[in-house]
Amino acid sequence: MFPTRSSTDAADRFDWLSVTLLLGGVLLCYYLLPLGSLLFSQPPRVVLGQLTEPSVVSAASTSLATATASVTVATVFGLPLAYWLAAAEGRAETLVTAVVVLPLVLPPIVSGMVLLTLVGPETILGEIAAANGFSLTRSLVGVVLAQTFVASPFVVISAKAAFEGVDRNLELASRTLGKDRLTTFRRVTLPLAWPGVLAGITLAFARSIGEFGATVMLAYYPRTMPVQIWVSFTTLGLEDAFPIAVVLLGIAVAALVLLTTLGGDPIAR
Repeated sequence: MFPTRSSTDAADRFDWLSVTLLLGGVLLCYYLLPLGSLLFSQPPRVVLGQLTEPSVVSAASTSLATATASVTVATVFGLPLAYWLAAAEGRAETLVTAVVVLPLVLPPIVSGMVLLTLVGPETILGEIAAANGFSLTRSLVGVVLAQTFVASPFVVISAKAAFEGVDRNLELASRTLGKDRLTTFRRVTLPLAWPGVLAGITLAFARSIGEFGATVMLAYYPRTMPVQIWVSFTTLGLEDAFPIAVVLLGIAVAALVLLTTLGGDPIAR
């Protein structure tokens, strides 16, 4: 039985695009309303006053330094892995991809527990590090280890998808012209995949700077901004934690704007 002309015309007149905007707008409001509530919860002078507090300055410096180090480690080791995964096929590719995604599905507290069983003070690696004069926990190294564990999958997964989107004919043309694999990667594959790679780096930085669960398990000190927010909330109350949260939000947004500007809006691609 075929639809009548009147029912077909009614379906054509129905604006499904407006419906998608309406439904998506509900989710956008769910994102923006809490952020707006946070921003206007405290007078600007209170937030500005918190910027000079030694604990806030120390936490912000620690977060920025460790997030930068974590993203650097994730990029140095994650891009080669993503390139291999993009070229690999079969069960090995599926198995390795599952391992990469695993930190994303683990609760952050569990991630911290997992890391403690490997680099904690009572472990072999922890004792070796302590014997050489540094600690893998309660230190900047501990913060970087925690952030890298939970944030590096963003680099690998995004870069893998970007490498898979590169036209193989262009790479084959480069190899046909006598260029080796490394040169082809550097001059053809990476530039074409760069927007996706930078999107992964941006997401990894944002995840690192906001990381709390694994960090608090592995390195309560030195305090990052999320840990400092938790300490202010538990000791002084919600009102005293708000200004520091606004500062963290400002740093995260500024970092995203900077990276997006440098990469030509990579997240939108």
